[in-house]
Amino acid sequence: MSNKRNKKKTPVPVIIVLLLIIIPSVLSAVNSQNHSDKPVNQIKTNGENIVVHYLDVGQGDSEFIELPNGECMLIDAGTAEYSQTIIDDIEAYGYSELDYVVATHPHADHIGGMRDVINSFDVGEVYMPKASTDTKTFENLLSTISEKGLSINTAKAGTEVYSDSELKIEFLAPVNSSYEDLNNYSAVVKISYGSNSFLFTGDAEELSESEMLEKDYESLSCDVLKTGHHGSESSSSAEFLNAVCPKYAVISCGAGNSYGHPHSETVERFESAGVQIYRTDENGTITIACDGNNGFDIQCEVE
Repeated sequence: MSNKRNKKKTPVPVIIVLLLIIIPSVLSAVNSQNHSDKPVNQIKTNGENIVVHYLDVGQGDSEFIELPNGECMLIDAGTAEYSQTIIDDIEAYGYSELDYVVATHPHADHIGGMRDVINSFDVGEVYMPKASTDTKTFENLLSTISEKGLSINTAKAGTEVYSDSELKIEFLAPVNSSYEDLNNYSAVVKISYGSNSFLFTGDAEELSESEMLEKDYESLSCDVLKTGHHGSESSSSAEFLNAVCPKYAVISCGAGNSYGHPHSETVERFESAGVQIYRTDENGTITIACDGNNGFDIQCEVE
């Protein structure tokens, strides 16, 4: 008779089940830790600077702006999977409420995370263009806005959000009220502070660009341009770029995205014009600040 004790073997199916339970939990904890350890680009406003965070939300769009008057603005909120990232970043910047929220147009890569963000903060004013779609994402956003007792202000050319002697926030588009492509409904926001300015163009394409050119050529010039449609060749036409004449361009897109954004033609146009390009797929979250007079302070999550 053998003196060795018989050892019970754990059935293979049980091991597999345990691994299926444990591994996702570990990965989730690692991802959460990575996000919490992610450097948050911090340039304080101190009542003097405007600070714009071009958030890294993959193949989507989201910008958080710290205004020199102590208020803040959120433009778009990426896809739903990035909602918690946006919420965490806003809280890390030290804000518990949003004074202005702009949903540029009802595509999921711009408004997918907006529902959760609005539910997580007190919100002042909401701006959206008069564009609609029958997607569940859009319907959920409208329901959330209604449930929180908020009203929607129409985003359209000529609408002024805020204005004082130093700071002005206004919409330059949409110029018209009917388009075949939802991208051209994009609310285009211009923020001017002192002698500096930022332009945020959503997914506005060449049609909207040409309408802005016809309406008011001079108002388009800016220092920093958030490029239209993730750097697609459908946006940032040569004529528009000539009118805008930015020093810096920020392209919000996801690494290895299936659309090929940014398109090489667009990148070449910016490079030929001597514009310095920053990309969220390469630089992560990009923060640009200025005091309205003395140049720009630029920080990138990935240099």
